[in-house]
Amino acid sequence: MSNQKSVYKLFNLPWYYFAIFAVVVLIATMIGVLPAGMAGCFAFMIVFGTIFQEIGDRLPIVRSYLGGGAIVVIFGMGFLRYMNFFGIFDLFTKANADGVTYTATLMKNIETFFKPTGAFLDFYIAALITGSILGMNRKLLVKAAARYFPAIFGGIVVAFGLATVGGMLTGFGAVKALLLIALPIMGGGMGAGAVPLSKIFEATGTMTAEEAISIMNPAVAIGNATSIVLAGILVKILVSKKWNGQGTLMVSGANDASELEISPEMQAKRDHITVTNMGIGLLTSTSFFAFGYIVANVWSKLVPSVSIHAYAWMIIAVAVCKIFNLLPEFIEIACYQWFQFIMKNLTSALLVGIGLCYLSLDVVISTFSLTYLLLCLLTCLGAVIGAGLIGKLVGFYPVEASITAGLCMANMGGTGDVAVLSAADRMELMPFAQISSRLGGAIILIIGSLMLSLMGGLL
Repeated sequence: MSNQKSVYKLFNLPWYYFAIFAVVVLIATMIGVLPAGMAGCFAFMIVFGTIFQEIGDRLPIVRSYLGGGAIVVIFGMGFLRYMNFFGIFDLFTKANADGVTYTATLMKNIETFFKPTGAFLDFYIAALITGSILGMNRKLLVKAAARYFPAIFGGIVVAFGLATVGGMLTGFGAVKALLLIALPIMGGGMGAGAVPLSKIFEATGTMTAEEAISIMNPAVAIGNATSIVLAGILVKILVSKKWNGQGTLMVSGANDASELEISPEMQAKRDHITVTNMGIGLLTSTSFFAFGYIVANVWSKLVPSVSIHAYAWMIIAVAVCKIFNLLPEFIEIACYQWFQFIMKNLTSALLVGIGLCYLSLDVVISTFSLTYLLLCLLTCLGAVIGAGLIGKLVGFYPVEASITAGLCMANMGGTGDVAVLSAADRMELMPFAQISSRLGGAIILIIGSLMLSLMGGLL
């Protein structure tokens, strides 16, 4: 057995190789020759994203309760732009003939790459939605529909209700609390929740994506922290066998999570990654995205009074294909592998773009208050109460239903699921947490699209 210590890695590279590449990118940036467009933007965003992700993943409280690297990347990059940190590059470069500084040019390049419809953000979301849904266990998806989805909807309804009442009583505003706090908290994190929601806000003309995400971002982080704490408290307060299944979801005694895990055979196929599968996943995900826009366009002409975003139609189409087994297994595997590639390698770059292009710390500071914190807490409590009560009605233990169908909706996606289930000592319920994070988050996008179409003008 080798006694050599494993080498510290950044972006899956030995740290010294990453350091060399990072220095190259920074020098190119400082002297004003970083390539414009995709090549330069990817290099810049990956370097900064990796560094801030590593910092966030190692900060104890931030890592455990606030979403770790994701939050640090977003707010860290937003803070650097707010403080004009990148203006340091102007010390080494000259403004162009029109007087535009290099820093302004760099930020414009990143915005052009990241923000417009059809740019990197949409590309990422297409891969995320297609791969995450097609990558689910079909048995889990089908069996969950009858009992688990009602529990999810119970959590959503009560969470929305408490946030709305709280917003009305505190003077924050009922509709504002519902759309800008409760909706993103229940939306499944950043990449699959707040980010596409902000695009829906913009598409419906409610507010710009920058304004929306600046208000929603703190709610997502606070909701994640609150969910983790509530999960740990819940299992200690409700210990009666009538309420607490000790890790078993179904009252019948059959946990039925183990039989719904991905089989070793399927996992082996997923682990056999090929270059051609990457191409199939790329084409399939972007085709589903195009299909969503086709249906959205037709719908807008048939029912112009109710706008449903292309994201929502895309989710519905992918879910239908999964439930009715309309795609061959090899395409599903290819989409899953493509989604994993995009998620593991480019998420930090995505978060850099969010921090630089969408987060406005002025809006964050002006919005944040004790009332804001209270409304976040009410939303998470609503998720616990609603999922627990409806879960009991459909044959679940309320504690386990509250944790999986409630708090795993209010946390920050996959990492939030791990934190919530760890705090509750319920890791065996991960398959059900996945439904909340993947399909539950997708459901919120559909609901959000409808709600913003009907109520967005009231903000």
